[in-house]
Amino acid sequence: MTTRTTLEARHVAGPPAAVATRDRPPLSTGRLEFAELGPFELESSVRIPNLTLAYRHDGPPPGSAEGQVVVVHALTGSADAAGDWWAPLIGPGRALDTDRFGVLCGNLLGGRYGSTGARSRDPSTGRPYGRDFPAVTTRDQARATWALLDALGIDRLALVTGGSLGGMVALEVAMTRPDAVDHVLPIAAPAVTGGLAVAWNHIQVRLIDALGSDGLSLARQLAMTTYRSELDFDGRFGRSLQPDGTPSVVSYLEHQGEKLVERFDGDTYRVLVGAMDAHDVGRSRGGLSAALSALAAAGTRLTGLGIEGDILYGPRQVGALVEDARREGVSTAYRELRSTKGHDAFLVEWAQLDDILREALEAG
Repeated sequence: MTTRTTLEARHVAGPPAAVATRDRPPLSTGRLEFAELGPFELESSVRIPNLTLAYRHDGPPPGSAEGQVVVVHALTGSADAAGDWWAPLIGPGRALDTDRFGVLCGNLLGGRYGSTGARSRDPSTGRPYGRDFPAVTTRDQARATWALLDALGIDRLALVTGGSLGGMVALEVAMTRPDAVDHVLPIAAPAVTGGLAVAWNHIQVRLIDALGSDGLSLARQLAMTTYRSELDFDGRFGRSLQPDGTPSVVSYLEHQGEKLVERFDGDTYRVLVGAMDAHDVGRSRGGLSAALSALAAAGTRLTGLGIEGDILYGPRQVGALVEDARREGVSTAYRELRSTKGHDAFLVEWAQLDDILREALEAG
C-alpha cells in the first residue's frame, strides 16, 4: 500500500501539542484539523483518556449537500486523501464531487499522522506510549470514526469507502450503524483477514521487534512484494541492474524501506497491522451471516471492488464477501480493477476508480 508522503509530512508530523477548544470542530476547511473527542473505551475495555483524531473535510457541510462521504486510508496513509493519496478522485467535478458531496477522511485511531496512537503522550507517565499503546481493532477504528462524525454533526453517509485496511474499516463503519449508511464500497478488503495475510504480517512485526528501524525497512520491503504483482515487477525491473551491479528491483525495495523509516515508526506499524489481523466483521455479531443480514435489513448497498492480480486480498476474497452478502439479501455488486499493479492498483488506476465511485454514488 504505497502512498505519496510529501503532504502528510508537511501537514503534521505527529499529534498536536494542543488543540483549540471548540463547541464543534470545523468543517469544509480543506486542510487538516484536529478533534478532541474525550474518553474512548476500546473493545478490550482499555480506556483511552482523551481520543484525538486528525481529519480533513472538503465540500459542503451536512444539510447543504447531496450527502456526506467517508474515505478511509490504508496502512501507512493519512487523513489528507483530498490533497495527497486520492487527490485525482476528490474535488469539484471529480468522482467524489465536492460541489455535491462533503468528503471526510480521518486519520485512524492508532495512526501516525495526528491521531491518538503509539507516539501520543501517555498521561499516566508523561511519555509517548510506544509499545505500551493498547491493541486496537478495525471495529474500534470504526467506532472512533463515528465519534468524529457525531462531533461534526454528520449523522448519515451516502458512501463509505477505502482500500485494504481502509476497506476493512469501511465495512465496520457500515456494520456499526447500518441504518446510517446508504452504500459501502470496500476495495481489496475481505470480511475476515485470511491466514496468509496474517502470516505476512507476523513476519513484518517480528522483523521490527528484532531489528528496530532496520526491521521496519525490511518489513516495508517485504510488504511491497505483496502490494505489487509479478507482471508489474517483471515489466518495471526484469533482470536490470543499477550502475553498481545491484539488481534494480533490490534498489527499489531498499528505497521504499528507507522512505518509510523517514516518515513512520515501528510501534505505529505494529498497532495497525494488529488491527488488520483481528479484522472479522462476523465476530461478536453472531457470525458473518447475521452481520450481513443487518445490512440487508437497513437497505445498505454493498459494492465489493477486487483487483486483478492482487495476492494480498484478491478477487476471490472480495467476491466471497459479495456472494455472502447477496445470499443474506443485501443489494450487491462486484467490480474489478483491471491492472498490472496488484494490490496497489487502488492508488493508481484513476480512470477505473472514477467510474466505479460515480456508479456507487448514483446507485446509493
